[in-house]
Amino acid sequence: MSLRKRLAWTLIVGTWLATVVVGIGSTQAGPPPGRDSQPAEIRVGIDQGDIRGADNRALQAAVDSLAALGGGTVRIGPGRYQMRNALTLRDNVDIVGVPGKTILAACDGCRSRLAADGDCRQREITLADPAGFQVGDGVCIHDDATPNGFEVTTATLTARLDANTFRISMPLYLDYMMAKHAVAKRVFPVVGGWQVKNVLVEGLTIDGNRGHSHSLDGCRGGGIYLFESQAITVRNCVVREYNGDGISFQVSDHVTVENCLAEHNAGLGLHPGSGSQFPVLRHNRSIGNGVDGLFVCWRVKHGLFEDNEIRGNKHDGISIGHKDTDNVFRNNTISGNGAAGVEFRNEQEPMGAHRNTFEDNRILDNWASAPGDAKACIVIRGHHHDLVFRRNTLGSSKPGPATVGILADPAAAGLTSEGNRFLNVKSEIAAGP
Repeated sequence: MSLRKRLAWTLIVGTWLATVVVGIGSTQAGPPPGRDSQPAEIRVGIDQGDIRGADNRALQAAVDSLAALGGGTVRIGPGRYQMRNALTLRDNVDIVGVPGKTILAACDGCRSRLAADGDCRQREITLADPAGFQVGDGVCIHDDATPNGFEVTTATLTARLDANTFRISMPLYLDYMMAKHAVAKRVFPVVGGWQVKNVLVEGLTIDGNRGHSHSLDGCRGGGIYLFESQAITVRNCVVREYNGDGISFQVSDHVTVENCLAEHNAGLGLHPGSGSQFPVLRHNRSIGNGVDGLFVCWRVKHGLFEDNEIRGNKHDGISIGHKDTDNVFRNNTISGNGAAGVEFRNEQEPMGAHRNTFEDNRILDNWASAPGDAKACIVIRGHHHDLVFRRNTLGSSKPGPATVGILADPAAAGLTSEGNRFLNVKSEIAAGP
């Protein structure tokens, strides 16, 4: 073959190889999706849909399928879905129900003492009475020394090793000892997100089955619960009758809760907590819950709480305290709660709830709970500085017991009160408690 022919053949083969390589690269990677690309969607229903079923397994199958594709939307049709474990959120997968018609109902609880000590980091538990438990159930494990808070372990039963022993999805957080009455209970958040991001939860009604379920502390659970998560929106959801908090999120940033109702839950109505940054809670109602309507837990910073109705809760309307700084509470209605409308919990100066602003709120017909305290709309205990109260309406809607508008500890430095309207109070601002 002449040199000219060899060069021509080399050029042809090289061009062909380049075309194949480019083609393979294009097939594997493809161009990034444009703004007009359609995200994946799966419909779940009891009698119709891409996936059909009436329990948490059908819902979870849809969420996990979309997570494997990189994200999308699960649309849950109307009906009542029986939950034996949490519907666990996944990154970039939105969950959308039919408001008022898509109901996720917690099953009845069951309980067993442990038949062997649960050791820290162990991934199995042995139950004295396993009747009622099955693989897939959501459980919590604790003993008398660790009854609540982050010391409780929550997990899923993932396998049955023998008649009494189950493998669990998470290692035990601490030692749970038979000598301290260690127990396992079937109880779980109805919707839960652990270390997830970029999720919308919309249009769900949570029936917590409070009368037939075990309690679960808000640090580890809630009707809707988030832990170490980011960029989550919960919208147009209802959580009622949960044996714990209505909506709780812990160690989670940029969480938005809007247009939701938390009512008649055994614990707190709304519970942003444990270092959560930049929360937004707006247009919500927290009504008739067993403790506080809105509990701003530890280290909640740079939050916006506006246009919420917090009414008829058993204890404080709003409770705020440990390192909860630089938050704004605007245009909320806080009424008829069993203790103070707003209470700043007792803290030393390094742990104070500094630089919080309350403006344009209606704080009426709430009563302080501590024995010996004057009845007060706002109670400030301890060292909280640079608090601003502006253009609020404070007091009682009709004459009654002598009240105080703002009862402030002398250690609360830099208090600003301007443009507030005080109704039927004996003193606008008084020192105490």
